[in-house]
Amino acid sequence: MPSLEEVPIAITMGDPAGVGPEIIAKLYADPTPLPSTLVLGDEGMLKRAIRLLALPLTVRVIDSPEDFQSTSRTINVISLSHLPDDLPFGQLDAQAGQAAYDYILAGINLALQKRIGAMVTAPINKEALKLAGIHYPGHTEILADFSGTKDFAMMLMNEELRVILVTIHVSLREAIEQLTVARELTTIRLAYQAMTQLGIAHPRIAVAGLNPHAGEHGLFGSEDEMIVKPAIQQAQAEGIEASGPWPGDTVFMLARQGRFDIVVAQYHDQGLIPVKYLGVDEGVNITVGLPFVRTSVDHGTAFDIAGTGKASHASLQVAIEQAALLAKSFPTSR
Repeated sequence: MPSLEEVPIAITMGDPAGVGPEIIAKLYADPTPLPSTLVLGDEGMLKRAIRLLALPLTVRVIDSPEDFQSTSRTINVISLSHLPDDLPFGQLDAQAGQAAYDYILAGINLALQKRIGAMVTAPINKEALKLAGIHYPGHTEILADFSGTKDFAMMLMNEELRVILVTIHVSLREAIEQLTVARELTTIRLAYQAMTQLGIAHPRIAVAGLNPHAGEHGLFGSEDEMIVKPAIQQAQAEGIEASGPWPGDTVFMLARQGRFDIVVAQYHDQGLIPVKYLGVDEGVNITVGLPFVRTSVDHGTAFDIAGTGKASHASLQVAIEQAALLAKSFPTSR
């Protein structure tokens, strides 16, 4: 079996009606050196993006990662769909939703077979998935389901802040109902795992409270005292440097100032708003707990600018760099 250094990182193209093909084309035209990468996507959509942006690139269709060849200004692509050349930009389309889903499944299979070094995903559109009859709320749940992963979490990071989520793509009411001591503890452990893989030997983990002022000792709800605090105490007993619950309105500022290495957020918007407020261009989404490395851009399909050439590839570039970094320290025995 080839080592991680000998196999390419796979980029899934995302929803072909969105900005995925454009940011991939811009990535390959950028002179910044990157690890070896191939694309799981659609040959025609990549060529359309190259024409749209007038870039000096060529597309080389391959059948498997083993056929990969590193050539300047050439995109190696395993073409998994045959979408029409006139697929509308920025519009919901069942064909595009199905194609995006197929790219993800192909990436999961190759990653489980260790035929790619990591998986980096361009954005998908949840409504397009639904149009195609695919009922998953996002990448994270698809990846976990098809890799047989029970304990997983979404982590977002940029140069100033790292955040991991206890609950992900559910309503706020359901997020609160899903909170348990076991789930909190699992997320804290995953935060520890992610930080050590990034080279932080003794990570400082702050856990955000659910309620205002972290519940104010039960005045504003019992969840922080009954669920969050016991999980923190159990993590501490395991030797993990976890603390909290910290008030959600200040903990992200403290982490940004360097007091903590990562913040455990209780629900989607609590964690993502501070990260995305700092800017999405260099943000990265990482799924922690999978049996392979997966990173993603920190933005959506951007249907409003798809086909205009305005989309930035900066987040994709950082996602690939982080994937390569994580792959070097990823436990290969898993």
